[in-house]
Amino acid sequence: MTGKTAPPATEPAPPTPKKEPVPTPKEESAPGPAAEEPPASEHPPAMEQPTAPADKPASVPTAEVTPAPEEGPPAPPAEPQAPAPEPKPEKPKAEPPSSPLSLAVEEVSENSVTLTWKAPEQTGHSGLDGYLVEICKDGSTDWTAANKEPFLSTRYTIQDLSSGDKIHVRVKALSASGASVPATLEQPVLIREILQLPRIRMPRHLRQTYVRRVGDAVNVMIPFQGKPQPEVIWTKGNQPLDTSRINIRNTQKDTIFYIREAQRSDSGKYELTVRINGAEDKATLDIRVIEPPGPPQNLKLVDVWGFNVALEWTPPVDNGNSEIKGYVVQKSDKKSGKWFTVLERCTRTSCTISDLIIGNTYSFRVFAENACGLSEKAAVTSGVAHIEKTKTAYQPEKIPQRDMMEPPKFTQPLTDRTTTRGYSTHLFCCVRGFPQPKIIWMKNQMEIREDPKYIAMIEQGVCSLEIRKPSPFDGGIYTCKAVNPLGEASVDCKLDVKVPQ
Repeated sequence: MTGKTAPPATEPAPPTPKKEPVPTPKEESAPGPAAEEPPASEHPPAMEQPTAPADKPASVPTAEVTPAPEEGPPAPPAEPQAPAPEPKPEKPKAEPPSSPLSLAVEEVSENSVTLTWKAPEQTGHSGLDGYLVEICKDGSTDWTAANKEPFLSTRYTIQDLSSGDKIHVRVKALSASGASVPATLEQPVLIREILQLPRIRMPRHLRQTYVRRVGDAVNVMIPFQGKPQPEVIWTKGNQPLDTSRINIRNTQKDTIFYIREAQRSDSGKYELTVRINGAEDKATLDIRVIEPPGPPQNLKLVDVWGFNVALEWTPPVDNGNSEIKGYVVQKSDKKSGKWFTVLERCTRTSCTISDLIIGNTYSFRVFAENACGLSEKAAVTSGVAHIEKTKTAYQPEKIPQRDMMEPPKFTQPLTDRTTTRGYSTHLFCCVRGFPQPKIIWMKNQMEIREDPKYIAMIEQGVCSLEIRKPSPFDGGIYTCKAVNPLGEASVDCKLDVKVPQ
């Protein structure tokens, strides 16, 4: 009976597997299936507690119950108490690309239109994914995409259009951060075949600034081409022209721009547009109307000395709508009263006038000059310049006496020479001294006197001795000695005469 009753007593043992971190002999003896019954055994032990004291001491079940509080805080329940990770700051949203540039119509046919444009200035960090072309019929507000997938080319042809329709076109740049503001054609495109695209043939002389004088007529003809007949539009500063002053006449092949009497207000840049169904060509005509400048300002006499006068002035207030090229300065003496030009194209605003006549009184005036010519009026000096005769007494310059006496000194010594028998040779040296020293030539400390074999010369302090057709006997030590009352000096050299083998 006791053998049978022992197993029921061990039934409350399943709670012991909860002490897996510290196994006991009892736990090792527990059968394997008991480990699978913990969920069911949690309730039976509470009901079997009265019977447990009958078989075993009460301390046994209490010992098994006391570890229960220690089993309460296992590692898995403690995980929720860990501090939650801080939320990451949201990254700033990338800006979409900017609008495509220079959207234009390249070609129009009966059922298609070809567009070109330039890439946007800003594409974002992620780069462009492509472009989206949208169209909308004139009078409608429904925009539809012309391409199914984005593409990276800056040229696109919209196909399957109905001839005679007018459509508006716009292009968007797409990237991962969104779509750009669309670039839209200013005018709707009429779908019909263009036999010849519009093109302006600007004459060569009109490609630069066209300069005319005030009052001159402006008559300009600019040819163009295009089929069918293109629309010709003239504007100035994006505004229509003043037809009361400017006459425009258009033909099938050219346009004529005419102003009867040009004024300075007519200066500016005129824009010519030749358009066919959205395809267009543009050219700019730059006109400058000029007139003579105003007179220089603030002309004054700065200084008068001797035969000279210094003048200063400031540029004119009105340059006549043309750059000032220079100034013309004139003088007038009081006796004759006539004006004579003394300076032309003076580029500075000051000058000095020389070679004036003693005893005369002069006035001066200055004209400004630009591409149109001299100013109508001149700036005249308020005062006059009187060239007075100055009394001067000649005083000879006193030159201090200098002691020029100097003993002889060789500035260039003799150098050793080697020559061949029968070939004349020269010895040179330089000497200075005052009074001029006497030159004595010696060979082996023996003075060379009147010997036809030797020719001695001195010129500008350069001493030379010519030895004519020397022989081995003429070799030796040659000395040049310079002597004057203040002292003497000498230099030596060695001469070797070789005999050819």
